[in-house]
Amino acid sequence: MLASKFSSRLTRSVSTLPLRVRVSSNLSQYRHTRKISASAIPTAMSSKARSWSPATLSGVLERIHECNVVEGGTYIPFHIEGQAVGYILPSFAERLCQFPEVFCRGTHEGEEVVLTSQELRTTEARTTAVGKVLQRMREEGIIQGWRDELYPVMTSFGDEPALLVERAAASRFGVTAYGVHVNGYVEMPDGSQEMWIARRSRSKPTWPGLLDHMVAGGQPHGLSPAENVLKECQEEAGVPLALASQAAPTGVVSYKYSDEEGLRRDVLFCYDLKLPEDFVPVPQDGEVEEFMRLPIAEVADTICNSKAFKPNCNLVIIDFLVRHGYITPEHPKYLQVLEGLRPPL
Repeated sequence: MLASKFSSRLTRSVSTLPLRVRVSSNLSQYRHTRKISASAIPTAMSSKARSWSPATLSGVLERIHECNVVEGGTYIPFHIEGQAVGYILPSFAERLCQFPEVFCRGTHEGEEVVLTSQELRTTEARTTAVGKVLQRMREEGIIQGWRDELYPVMTSFGDEPALLVERAAASRFGVTAYGVHVNGYVEMPDGSQEMWIARRSRSKPTWPGLLDHMVAGGQPHGLSPAENVLKECQEEAGVPLALASQAAPTGVVSYKYSDEEGLRRDVLFCYDLKLPEDFVPVPQDGEVEEFMRLPIAEVADTICNSKAFKPNCNLVIIDFLVRHGYITPEHPKYLQVLEGLRPPL
């Protein structure tokens, strides 16, 4: 959808315009296409930045809403040692309780809950026992997209985890999951900004072919967010350590939505990484088809007018647009945007 739109616009013969770099996952192939002229962008940036501004914030609010749709239905709280750590669909709770040595039903303050067995008194014991159950469900096809990556289950970020659970099962338990997203951007000589955007590999099991951040990843157990940023920068885009270490934390966005697997409750740590104009990311791990450096106006218009980006990337980039002064208090519904980026989970 977006590719056809871009290709029709970018194949114009505009000999006086500078080149935009597109980096293919085929490392021997570098393609260059002409940058779009200001007249081709509905709301063009001026020569000194920060002039992109939508007529309304309706497109921005639509993207936020899409990440926060919880369908009606009942979720059973999932408790460990008296603390609610997640929310489970009744059908999944029923399957879990078919393993009574690991899971059972109970009540907490008069409310039905799913509990881990009282015999499982340590994080290690729970992780081992729950892992065996999930492996069984993987074999049955209930848990799909297995990642061999453990997510910590905790009541608050930074607490000692009560359980480590396979990433692919996090939404089944409705636990809060965490991740890091990096806005890799360039300050141009005229003061405008451009952002490096990745296109996800079409072979990925989730969101194939959609646009994504230059660097992003889930937050696994055993790494700090800053350490995870360094790891993901190298693994996904070949960003040198000295450059990646300049990524600056800027806050978080959060969202909650339901699907056929359960309840997704995610918090993303946001980082800005200002890149040299001559830096070119290189696909490393097969998860990225290509990188593109696009004017912020084009990135913003794409978010407002399409679903070309992986949904949670929209939130992080919208947050970037707010922090860098593209979306301001002068816009009607400005506060709705801010509230929508960090709803309670």
